[in-house]
Amino acid sequence: MKFSSKMKRCGLSPMRKFNGYAANAEARGINIYHLNIGQPDIHTPKAYYDSLRDYSDPVIAYAPSQGIPVLQDAVCRYYSGIGVTLERKDILIATGGSEALQMAIASILDDGDEILIPEPFYPNYHTAVTLAGAFVHPIPTSAPEDGYRFASRENIEPLINEHTRAIMITNPGNPTGTVLSREELGLLLDIAKEHDLFILCDEVYREFVYGGEPLLSALQYPGYEDNLIVIDSVSKRFSACGARIGILISKNEEFMSEALKWCQCRLAVSSTDQVAAAALYSVGSDYFAAVREEYKARRDAMVEKLEQIPGVQFARPEGAFYIMAALPVDDADKFQLWLLNEFDDNGDTVMFACGEPFYATPGRGINEVRMAYVLKKEDLERALDVLKVALEKYNKQL
Repeated sequence: MKFSSKMKRCGLSPMRKFNGYAANAEARGINIYHLNIGQPDIHTPKAYYDSLRDYSDPVIAYAPSQGIPVLQDAVCRYYSGIGVTLERKDILIATGGSEALQMAIASILDDGDEILIPEPFYPNYHTAVTLAGAFVHPIPTSAPEDGYRFASRENIEPLINEHTRAIMITNPGNPTGTVLSREELGLLLDIAKEHDLFILCDEVYREFVYGGEPLLSALQYPGYEDNLIVIDSVSKRFSACGARIGILISKNEEFMSEALKWCQCRLAVSSTDQVAAAALYSVGSDYFAAVREEYKARRDAMVEKLEQIPGVQFARPEGAFYIMAALPVDDADKFQLWLLNEFDDNGDTVMFACGEPFYATPGRGINEVRMAYVLKKEDLERALDVLKVALEKYNKQL
């Protein structure tokens, strides 16, 4: 039987591809420190559960395809707090940030088109672009030489050609933790506008910056309304990944009309989750400040431990909650399988996301991994101690 050639070009998620091996290891009694997925352990705000308990509509009916007004209004209020004025018409509610991404990509890319994305990047970008029939044109970066910084005309403009339709960025970065400066983000917006390109800004980690800088959104820059598309989500910001509520934002009315077709095709997002997600926006700045400090402490703990492991190379992340690191191994996939199938340290092992799918350039990322510092500090420290022991043992047997 024939299957989609576009789907055949897609790979499994590096965050989840080893789940079967992990399940087998756990069945043998092995404890796994899961650094492979950005699933925070910080408690979801109580407001979410209070709203669910209070939900009393006699029928759980279809929500409007574009989203329920109470959630759209809550999003507007959040953005007004950082100086951005939005209206309901500028907002489409999606089933998680991933669907918001798919919706945007499907609306602006066609067969043979290209989108510029700095690598390493979140692998689901590649899947969404491939299913649209388009291609990722990578903007190369590196940790040792430039700390993953890429925002310059010299790096970007030579890559623009007749097939280029958009630039995609994550700010703060997943998997790098890079935080764009106000000047760098402004330059990227200028390049997009000058070359008549869309610029997709994935800002789901906006609240997680650790240098004391003010929160930054591309929506704060006037004059780019026709070019700018922002992807947002409640998943990371409110530790509510399972709620599956994403937000697609743009003031480009033609783009929003096209994206609405996707919304109507999938009918609607969960009514109850939308109502409960709206309640999340009632939490105050103290909540974000406390969460930010917790992640900063976890980042510092992971950095300190990684610096004690010979041969590991990485750049200190400035935001989000990931570290991309090169390990002293020949192949991260082989090492991960060994960790799950053959190794334990007093009953413990560790799991990460292998790095090759975070790149579009062939051959890059083979010995790299992305690790999420979403566990408690003491668990992170133990996980990195286990990794150090594992690397010593793995390399001795080669």
